[in-house]
Amino acid sequence: MHHILVMNSKGGCGKSTLATNLAAYFAQEGFSTALADFDRQQTSLDWLRRRPADRPEIAGVAGFEDGLRHIPRTADYLVMDAPARTHDEEVGELVRRADTVIVPVLPSPIDMDATSRFIEELRDTTTFQKRRAKVAVVANRVRENTRIFDELDEYLDGITRTRYVAVLREAQNYNRAFDRGLGIHELPEYLAWQDWDRWEPLLEWLWSRASRPSS
Repeated sequence: MHHILVMNSKGGCGKSTLATNLAAYFAQEGFSTALADFDRQQTSLDWLRRRPADRPEIAGVAGFEDGLRHIPRTADYLVMDAPARTHDEEVGELVRRADTVIVPVLPSPIDMDATSRFIEELRDTTTFQKRRAKVAVVANRVRENTRIFDELDEYLDGITRTRYVAVLREAQNYNRAFDRGLGIHELPEYLAWQDWDRWEPLLEWLWSRASRPSS
């Protein structure tokens, strides 16, 4: 089982959006998938409750209540949605479970500053150093051809020892998908092809992190 943790101590950066879309993608690809929500706001679990019965099944886990005790042993992928304001021991406990950590970052000075501190805190944890999980950052909710995106792009390029893997655009498709319990890759191609293209670098990086399980 490959464990993917979506995490940033800064709230409102789109962790649940990434987590739910990753879970939907792996399930659609035919893999046994579990989605663990560690945030008591239950955004990811709310999305899962909306999911149509005719879509590939995703096992939901209330991680904020009982950790990962109810993860199906047959799962190929576990996607973990971390809560905001996670620090110190909480960071170490979640990273201990992760093979891959994805950090979404919004195009704003506040988010960039907060992310810099969080990544340093993450790398300083003993658990991270022992686990040697790989970390990638994703520019999220981006409007290109703006000055703030240029600043974010330059900032993410400059983060040392952390891979900058993808730029996801600001798009209503994410709201459309969430409201229906779907992932971006489950929307019609004519509607979402631009967003599919933006996801490709992140998905390719994730495939490179683990041997692709046989479906």
